[in-house]
Amino acid sequence: MKEIILEKLKSIEYQFDVKILYACESGSRAWGFASPNSDFDVRFIYVHKMDYYLSIDEQRDVIELPINDVLDINGWELRKALRLFRKSNAPLYEWLQSPIVYHEDEDFSQSIRSLMACHFSARAGMHHYLSMAKGVLESELSGELVRLKKYFYSLRPVLAAKWIADLKSVPPMDFKSLRMLMPEQFDGVVDELLAIKANVDESFMIERHSDLNAYIDGSIRYCEARVPAASSKGEDAEINKLFKKSIA
Repeated sequence: MKEIILEKLKSIEYQFDVKILYACESGSRAWGFASPNSDFDVRFIYVHKMDYYLSIDEQRDVIELPINDVLDINGWELRKALRLFRKSNAPLYEWLQSPIVYHEDEDFSQSIRSLMACHFSARAGMHHYLSMAKGVLESELSGELVRLKKYFYSLRPVLAAKWIADLKSVPPMDFKSLRMLMPEQFDGVVDELLAIKANVDESFMIERHSDLNAYIDGSIRYCEARVPAASSKGEDAEINKLFKKSIA
C-alpha cells in the first residue's frame, strides 16, 4: 500500500506541477487503533513554483483526489498550511507528529517542527479537542449499542485536552502516548477494546460502557474548568523565513 501511495504522490507532483514537502498518515492508522478495513488518510503539504506566488489573484490552495473505500488523499498549499500553523491548527500539528511519514523534505519538516512549541495555542487546542470529544460522546455514545470505534474517537481528543490542561504542551498524536493519562483501572478494558477493534470492521457495535462514558464526561468537565487563557502569539519572522526558503 505504501508503494501505491508513493506513486499517487508522484502523480500529484507531475499533474499539478508542484513539489510535495511533507506527506503522512493522519487517521486511525497513525492514531494507533485501525480496523482491518480502515482507509488510508494521506495528508500532505505542497509548494508551487514561484509564478504561483506572483499573481495578484488568489488561487486554489488545496489538492483533493477522489475518495474511495481505501484511499483518502488531500493536501494544503504551503502558504495556506503556514497560515493555519500560525493559528495553531490542531490537525496540522498532528500531521507533523505522525508516526507514518510517506515523504518529507527533512529540512522543511525539521524547521516547521522546531516552531511548534512557540506557536502552539493551548487555548485553541483545548477548544478543538473538547469540541470533538463532547460531540462524539453526546451523539455517538448515548445509546445502548454504540460503534466501538467511537470510544476511541472520543477518548483520544479528551486525553489530548487533558494533556494540554495538565502538561501545558502540544499533545502527542498517537493514542498510546495519550492513554498514559488514564487511570490504571481502565487499562484492561482499553486493551480489550483495542484488541477487538484490530479484528473487526469500522461498523462493529458493542454495548455502551458506562464507566468509560462517565470517565469521558468527567474528563470533559475537568478540562472545561481549566481552559487556558489566551496567550501571545509567536513571532511571524521565522514562519516567513521558512516560506521564502521553501519557494526559492
